[in-house]
Amino acid sequence: MKKHLILLFAMFLAISCRNVKVLEKEMPGDAKTSSVETYVAKEHYTKKEVTITMRDGIKLHTTIYSPKDTSKKYPILFQRTPYSCKPYGADEYKAQIGPNMKMMMEGNIVVYQDVRGRWNSEGVYDNMRAFIPNKKEGEIDEASDTYDSIDWLVKNVANTNGNVGIWGISYPGFYSTYALLDAHPALKAVSPQAPIGDFYFDDFHHNGAYLLSYWRATSVFGYIKDTPTKEEWYTYPDIGTQDQYQFFLDNGPLSNLDKYYKEDNVFWQQLKEHPDYDEFWQKRGIIQHLENIKPAVMVVGGWFDAEDLYGPLTTYSTIEKQNSNYNTIVMGPWSHGDWARNDKRQAIGNVYFGDDISKFFQENIESKFFNYFLKGEGEQGSELPEAYVFDTGTKDWKQFDAWPPKSTKKETYYLQSNQSLEKNAISGTMAEEFISDPKKPVPYSEDIKVVFTPRKYMTDDQRFAARRPDVLVFETDALQNPITLAGDIMAKLKVATTGTDADWVVKLIDVYPADHPDYEETQEYLKMSNYHQMVRSEVLRGRYRNDFSKPEAFVPNKETAVNIKLQDVMHTFKKGHKIQIQIQSTWFPYIDINPQTFVKNIFYAKPEDFKKQTHKVFNSSQIEFTVLE
Repeated sequence: MKKHLILLFAMFLAISCRNVKVLEKEMPGDAKTSSVETYVAKEHYTKKEVTITMRDGIKLHTTIYSPKDTSKKYPILFQRTPYSCKPYGADEYKAQIGPNMKMMMEGNIVVYQDVRGRWNSEGVYDNMRAFIPNKKEGEIDEASDTYDSIDWLVKNVANTNGNVGIWGISYPGFYSTYALLDAHPALKAVSPQAPIGDFYFDDFHHNGAYLLSYWRATSVFGYIKDTPTKEEWYTYPDIGTQDQYQFFLDNGPLSNLDKYYKEDNVFWQQLKEHPDYDEFWQKRGIIQHLENIKPAVMVVGGWFDAEDLYGPLTTYSTIEKQNSNYNTIVMGPWSHGDWARNDKRQAIGNVYFGDDISKFFQENIESKFFNYFLKGEGEQGSELPEAYVFDTGTKDWKQFDAWPPKSTKKETYYLQSNQSLEKNAISGTMAEEFISDPKKPVPYSEDIKVVFTPRKYMTDDQRFAARRPDVLVFETDALQNPITLAGDIMAKLKVATTGTDADWVVKLIDVYPADHPDYEETQEYLKMSNYHQMVRSEVLRGRYRNDFSKPEAFVPNKETAVNIKLQDVMHTFKKGHKIQIQIQSTWFPYIDINPQTFVKNIFYAKPEDFKKQTHKVFNSSQIEFTVLE
């Protein structure tokens, strides 16, 4: 189990291994042509391991891969990671290096670094270490570590042209964003990919709800070491089952999970002690510091990334709003990190989106970005569009000069009786209601399995949920004309509950027509006929409806406004399809169970706090879409 989880985590987050069956390419240096399958880093690069001393004396393990062809100069492509520079040893090589195969084959100096306090680097790790503006002598953060590292690299690495680019996915994406703060003059191009923007809205929380599905990942970030190591120092809890729904249901309140994580897991203690968006989380967010950015930026994300969707969208929009640097965004039909792989067929769960989509991104978008700013390749004006986004309904790429596109309008739909989603509201006060039972929470997936971090559910069939009595359904008639959504979605709910707390989950569903064919990827027990594809979903822990920092109880049976922002989409609902909205109050075990009784800290809720309650959604509730004109 432990080995299996470690392998999964490496695959999901480090994104080191890729399927590399692509066309023959010209090799750098003295190589002629060869299939990519035979092109490995060891044959064309030399490897060197060094330690780089930071301004406070801490030494960071750094691995440098340099092209064997020394007849020309190369830019440096740099990645800082908490997930290890493995393999360690001067003669031990990664099979492939750099952001993608094309760039490895073209020739670049590729550098990896274990960040402070992780793996073979000295120092003590601080999860989402806070940025310190106007640092005083002796103060450090990830920006200063990045600056000091780049400064050493451009002065000490041979055959460099003096230009540096940084890239990374997930947590390395966070470190990529961090590099933009107080950036070194040699840093010319940065690509934060699926970057964490704020741990209260990415990965471990969504709008105040704790993402129980990431509970086992607490091992990775919670156990602290103070000496360099080349081996794992953390272990994963053995839950003893392949049914995670039943595991978490049997364990009951979150406090019962303390038997798996003791006080030596620092991150688990931090999660428990800081359920609100207090100063602890606020100072660890990086979004609020994205000012005075000078390097070119290409933010990359996946429309079906369950881990980090807030991060890339908010990173891009904040940089765009507060800076004048080159800034572009790429959003594709990917789950977490799919763009770094080379699967021929791009699919999420049961839904197929097309062939060679990641390959297209790597060769025509990612490589183009770095080569333009680091090697000066291409004519003026050959840069990428402002927004390169994939329409997940029509299944093709779109280019815009702004994101969201300028040619959009807001359209409002109302949650009406008889399960209808209408543009016109019927006057009068009516409501749909359901009973939410903490002992029988709505699953987030039909699958019975243990997943390290969720992926597939982002496009999962939602018919199983639509047929439950504790899930409200509202849908349009079959569309006579296609409708393209391009931007955010705002659910403006009017609700009431017999309890004093509740979670509110809103899901946007694309209902396929009855004659839709199956895909290769369609699970055997399913059919794409009438498939209910989840397009976007979000949760709001009701206590935070007015302020994430100040939890507030509901007044029983009082009509209350609850506004939930769903992250952006680029999706066309085609003719013959239906637009559906589902609303529920449990989503298990993706998020933890709200006791539905207001308590100060849900991490310490007792069994008797969990009570069955009746929730109402009034028909004056609205869903505001951003529609492409």
